[in-house]
Amino acid sequence: MEFASEDWCCPAASNDLVSGGKFSWRMEAKDGSFGFDFEGEFTEIVPLEKLKYVFMDQREAEITFSDLPEGTLIQIVFDAENENSLELQQSGWQSILTNYKSHTEKS
Repeated sequence: MEFASEDWCCPAASNDLVSGGKFSWRMEAKDGSFGFDFEGEFTEIVPLEKLKYVFMDQREAEITFSDLPEGTLIQIVFDAENENSLELQQSGWQSILTNYKSHTEKS
């Protein structure tokens, strides 16, 4: 699993990757200073193309995968939450994608 930064971890996770399936990921700072549960339900799954899900607070997110000549384009569209700035949320998601890209290029 890739994180926004190396000082984060996921000590517990469950994931039922089917439409109507639930997911729950416990995200924590490695130093124990902060943590939160990232939970929701998958609402639509199109293999190799799209994942849609709804968070417990009813915000929605969609991840799409598009084949391009140079590789796969991954896009995430999400309803922002109200606790953190939009810029911080966008930066976090972008960091996760950037780290995932680095991980796949090493594999």
